[in-house]
Amino acid sequence: MRVSLAGVVKAYGANTVLDRVDLALGPRSRIGLVGRNGVGKSTLLRLLAGVELPDEGRVERRPAALTVGYLPQEHDRRPEETLLGYLARRTGVDEAQAAVERHTTTWDAEAYAAALERFLALGGGDLEHRARTVCAELGLDVSLEQETTTLSGGEAARAGLAAILLSRFDLLLLDEPTNDLDFDGLERLERFLAGFDGGLAVVSHDRAFLDRTIERIVEIDPWTHRVSEWAGAWSDYEAARDLARARQYEAFADTEERRRGVEALLAARRNQARAGGGMADRRGTRALAGKVRQARRSLERIEHVEKPFEPWQLQLSLAARQRPGDRVAALEGAVGVRGDFRLGPIDLVLVPGERVAITGRNGSGKSTLLAILLGELPLAAGRRVVGRSTVIGSLDQRRQAYDGSTPALVRFMERTALTPLEARTLLAKFNLGADHVDRACETLSPGERTRTQLAELMARGVNCLVLDEPTNHLDLEAIEELETALATYEGTAVVVSHDRRFLERVAPTRELAL
Repeated sequence: MRVSLAGVVKAYGANTVLDRVDLALGPRSRIGLVGRNGVGKSTLLRLLAGVELPDEGRVERRPAALTVGYLPQEHDRRPEETLLGYLARRTGVDEAQAAVERHTTTWDAEAYAAALERFLALGGGDLEHRARTVCAELGLDVSLEQETTTLSGGEAARAGLAAILLSRFDLLLLDEPTNDLDFDGLERLERFLAGFDGGLAVVSHDRAFLDRTIERIVEIDPWTHRVSEWAGAWSDYEAARDLARARQYEAFADTEERRRGVEALLAARRNQARAGGGMADRRGTRALAGKVRQARRSLERIEHVEKPFEPWQLQLSLAARQRPGDRVAALEGAVGVRGDFRLGPIDLVLVPGERVAITGRNGSGKSTLLAILLGELPLAAGRRVVGRSTVIGSLDQRRQAYDGSTPALVRFMERTALTPLEARTLLAKFNLGADHVDRACETLSPGERTRTQLAELMARGVNCLVLDEPTNHLDLEAIEELETALATYEGTAVVVSHDRRFLERVAPTRELAL
């Protein structure tokens, strides 16, 4: 049983995303797709899933009745769709029918009938009973008749996890399945995948998750749009990649040194020949000419070694412009209320330079606490105090600071007080050019909005950072750059994150568990 891509080419307009890609996903395959944001990871998953068709090449399924489960990055909540309907669609019944309707040329009704019969034979018919059991185990305390559009981010994440746990597919394709999952949800997902007998291909920026679930890394090159494969999990790939890059730098430097030496020798021979001129006898002139030719041939024989590709990197520098007082901010008996949810009373004092990790299950109130700390949620009781010299900067989980129809550049200048030239120059360092910043905020991708907001934090020189799931929507290279910036940041940081490797690098000085 396998799904394979053979010579696949995919482009959107003039933008080539994948070029002559070959890839096979079979039983017990454990593949992690990595690469920069926008490089084509999600596109490759959609091609494997049959959601999109290639412009050239073939996508083959053997046998035709092979069942493939695809979990997209967004939770794909539809108006008036109940939780049970969502789970049914995501676990295969409706999805199989939709695939037939979309791609009748590649998957006929007989194949659908076989897939559906197999799904029901494996227990698809008792979906409602199993859904209630799984949702209860996950702590998803909502009715199966509740509309999915009313679920919170954490509840939607658990609904997506429930769909995975309920599935009985031959192959699973997961696009950022760890987004919004708490530590308990991550552990459940990892246990499920460890016992899953089918093949798996996953896109994830969670390095710890990749180390626990993946046995082969497939990297998409942003320049050639082709793939290369590396044996092992993320840490194995990271070590092999760094070693290969170091060796290429070494070979490039050695070649350049040899080339410079031979070019210097060639120049010296030519100068020697010119200096001899008419005073040299014919035998000496021929000898010098021979030495020039010999030096030129030596230069031609030096193997050309390409300089290692140096991709754009997020140049993030976080520096507090001024030191706050002894107390950065404080909550005194603070109580926050959101609908039926009540958090508090909470006492919290933030001091200069400390790093606080706020942890807890989804729904425990982490984002509510951050809203109280930022002054975005009025207090039902208690008091919030902010130091006179404290400058707070935040990165909200949904990146709502850059939403709506206002052009991104205009919103950025409003929030930073920079001139148009200053704003464009800074945003360009975050790989955000005119084609990004002149568009409406709502048209930016989540990753682009994240980079815009990070640029804002850099411009404002904040001395207190409040970060809510900051690694969401960043590629792995940008996450590593953010970790580097935080390592030298001297201000106070309050962080909510389920990225275990990121929390290790942030090195919290204390943890506040809700």
